[in-house]
Amino acid sequence: MDDVCTELTLGGLFVGRPAPLVDGEREVLSAIRKERVAGGQVELSATQLAGDQQADMVSHGGSDKAVYMYPATHYPFWRSLGYELEPGGVGENASVTGPDEHEVRIGDVWEWGGTLVQVSQPRSPCFKFGMRLGRKQAVAQMIESARSGWYLRVLRTGPVPTGGELRLVERDATAPTVRELFTGSFARGADNDPARLREMIGTPALAEQWRYAIEGKLARLEARR
Repeated sequence: MDDVCTELTLGGLFVGRPAPLVDGEREVLSAIRKERVAGGQVELSATQLAGDQQADMVSHGGSDKAVYMYPATHYPFWRSLGYELEPGGVGENASVTGPDEHEVRIGDVWEWGGTLVQVSQPRSPCFKFGMRLGRKQAVAQMIESARSGWYLRVLRTGPVPTGGELRLVERDATAPTVRELFTGSFARGADNDPARLREMIGTPALAEQWRYAIEGKLARLEARR
């Protein structure tokens, strides 16, 4: 892994429980609002950090979305758009610095304390993200900027530190980066590259939910020909 940044530095862990999220007359339950974890470590199970919950288990949580990581370096971008946000504010479980979506690849395995975690998919923003930030356009802004962050699955459970580093221990250099997969998934018109999308969804570590979504897109592109 020469010339590859192999460490992620934790800036904090965050967990939340379902609570009403209100936007005008609309109200939904969501755990997107997170609180910083106090103490030096927290238990990581196969599906979540201890103390974290989800309101909609169809769209959130589960083994392929056990932990949501987000680069802290993206926060100046959100603040430049007028959002008053600090780490934890977009619903992430882990705020990190180091490699971002341009470098992190699907299938990357990271050693985190005594646990092992694997990058499974980018985050696909839903309407609750817009409700959390108070503007519907926030969803489009995440898509356009490709500042998505990524989800982890847990290969080995155990306690994890709330600070320190994660170390890259395994990588398939042919796997797509998080950004490449994210932008390819949301590409439109002439920017679509069906051949590359087929290559990317062949990545063994890619979460099935994301794979099905891209397969559906490929089917629609084929039907238009």
